[in-house]
Formats: sequence, C-alpha cells, structure tokens
Amino acid sequence: MKYLVSIANQTVEVEVDGDRVVIDGVAHAAELRPVAGTPIQNLLLDGASWIIPVEPAGRGRWVLQRWGERFEAEVLDERTHHIQSLVGAGKAQTGPAALKAPMPGLVVRVLVEPGSTVAAGQGVAVLEAMKMENELKAAGPGVVDAIHAKPGQAVEKGAVLVSFRPVA
Repeated sequence: MKYLVSIANQTVEVEVDGDRVVIDGVAHAAELRPVAGTPIQNLLLDGASWIIPVEPAGRGRWVLQRWGERFEAEVLDERTHHIQSLVGAGKAQTGPAALKAPMPGLVVRVLVEPGSTVAAGQGVAVLEAMKMENELKAAGPGVVDAIHAKPGQAVEKGAVLVSFRPVA
C-alpha cells in the first residue's frame, strides 16, 4: 500500500509491502515492532534500530520524538490523498472532538474537571477493558466543557465521556 508521509514541510512517498518498504523509490528492509505497554515503536531499518516514541494526534496525524525533539507527522493513504486533492481537506477543526470510549468498559478515573485546559496528548480519563487500564488522551488542546461519565460507570463503545470547547 502506498502512503504520503509529511514531516516538517517535507513529503515522501512510502510503499509498504510486507517487510520491504520503498521510500521515494529506494527499497529498504524494514520492520516496526511495538514495545508492549508503552508508546514506543522499535523501527528496524536496513539493520539499524531506531527507538521512537509515537503518539496518535488525530486522524492520520502522529507525534514522534527523536533526540529530544517532537515532530508531527501526517500519514495519508493514496486514496485519501487523491480525494483531498479533488475536494480539499475540508473545514479545519476548531477544537478537540469529544472524548469517546474506544471500547466498552468501566470508567476507573476522570483526570480532569470542567473548566480545565488540556493539551494535545494529555490524559483525560482511564477506562478499564478486558482487565487492562487504558489512559484516554485529548486529541487536541481545549477546555473541558462537561464530564459525561463518572468513576465506576460502565460505558459502551462510542459513549461520550468528556466534551470540550475551544481554548479562548
């Protein structure tokens, strides 16, 4: 599958085919291994090992760290890129989306209060699912508008846990 990857105003074409990756026409042996229980990915590229913390930052966007610097990457598959080139990227989001339960579970903790300002990637709530605690994070900066779930409450997938409004 082909992707367009943009980091720091530079875009490269990446084609993934099993353990072979072609970056701007140059083939590489590559493997990406997650480090269990952490946001860290171990990238093996042509025999060299790269340890990279990776955090989701919204649809097709990721925050990467390397040598103490943070980089935002946008990854679009070929089809999405083509559609965006035809119709445009759409209206820019003005604030973070509501935090929804990604799976059914039990709310363990809510880490914010109404009126709190949150940053992208900041922990907002902890949800227990299949005997594992999952910290749910804000997709973008915002102000907590309302909390819709409380500790001990069972929630279904897609249930709104916390809603936000844009930072003034």
